[in-house]
Amino acid sequence: MKDDCIFCKLANGVFETNKIYEDEDFTVILDAGPATKGHALILPKEHYANIYEIEEEMAGKAFKLAKKMAAHMTEKLECDGFNIVQNNGEAAGQTVFHFHMHLIPRYRGDGAFIQWKPTEPEAEAQKELCSFLKY
Repeated sequence: MKDDCIFCKLANGVFETNKIYEDEDFTVILDAGPATKGHALILPKEHYANIYEIEEEMAGKAFKLAKKMAAHMTEKLECDGFNIVQNNGEAAGQTVFHFHMHLIPRYRGDGAFIQWKPTEPEAEAQKELCSFLKY
């Protein structure tokens, strides 16, 4: 646990939260500023600033938990869809630098948006980028 990290403190019970799930590695709490009804956060109890720092095994556990929670929350909330969001870096919208996943139940007409305007790259530029990025 990192002493100056608010999400470490929330995940480890230093502050009171609206906790909906807990195990040895994670705490899931309702978001204090929800995008929609039921918006929750998966918080690892250990500190990792972002996806680049979290251990692969822990990242896998986080996504398995996201799947389990999404199914549970969809059943309980009777929502129409679900977003699972994970931001890395300020440019990507990360505001708290402790790895976390947003679980956002979606309802028809809820007014919440996670969108971007699609671009129209040239086919040749896409082929070059594809070659450059091949792993």
